[in-house]
Amino acid sequence: MGEELKIIVFALGQEEYGIEVDKVRTIERMQPITRVPKTPTFIKGVINLRGIVIPVLDLRGRFGLTETEPTENSRIIIVAANEMEVGFIVDSANDVIDIDSETIDTPPEVVGGIKAKYLQGIAKIGDKRLLVMLNLSEVLNKKEIMQLEQLEV
Repeated sequence: MGEELKIIVFALGQEEYGIEVDKVRTIERMQPITRVPKTPTFIKGVINLRGIVIPVLDLRGRFGLTETEPTENSRIIIVAANEMEVGFIVDSANDVIDIDSETIDTPPEVVGGIKAKYLQGIAKIGDKRLLVMLNLSEVLNKKEIMQLEQLEV
């Protein structure tokens, strides 16, 4: 048995993804986002969350998937990345589950069109369910983190 991990499960389209609970600050309903000029299209802007300005990016756009209009189920998952908080727009945040770290395999080179560098691994849950584990340090690479930090001004 490996280490027991608590994972937040969220969806982008038909795929399920996971982020470790200890990296997630909060999950919020969609709210007005203030657009910031001269940023990549997947960076949607900033929100004011309880007095803190937080950059928000659309994970669909980040992964090169077709972006869709937010729905009633869409959520903003606020994560801690390199001592700053960033919001990820996802289609829905479904569940919190416990998984054994030994059930996480290294990702193949390409998974559903998403570059493997964004993935920490693939967790097998039961017989038929796969969960794509995000590698937050790659989803927010150093260059983009510097861009996001400039948004906070």
